[in-house]
Amino acid sequence: MIELTMRKTHQDRVDDLISHFWKNGFLTVSRKYGTYLPTPKPIGRYEIDALGKFKKVYVMGIVLSESDVSDPKLKQKLDYLSSRNTKYSNKKIKLYVGVTKKLVQKVYDIVAQLPKDNKESIKIIITE
Repeated sequence: MIELTMRKTHQDRVDDLISHFWKNGFLTVSRKYGTYLPTPKPIGRYEIDALGKFKKVYVMGIVLSESDVSDPKLKQKLDYLSSRNTKYSNKKIKLYVGVTKKLVQKVYDIVAQLPKDNKESIKIIITE
């Protein structure tokens, strides 16, 4: 039997991220590549792939490619996005980071360099 390995596109990986939101009870507020939902607005100068909500708890999601992980500015991006709070209630916004299996360790190493509060608001998920 021949096993075919197909690379997932960025859109497929965003779909995996949205599925992860749903499994954790979050409704999707905005997302990239959506048919009916708007594209999320940039947070600061950084693009995000999805935004979810459950009652008054918000989550952001980004999907990282191999070129994103090798970018030296990734640490700044994760630091900035993981330090965000809601506008009025000032609650922490959780950041879901989608990566492939082969990049997980590199992302864990980068996250380990962040301040403790920011590390705690990041959740790394595998999108493959």
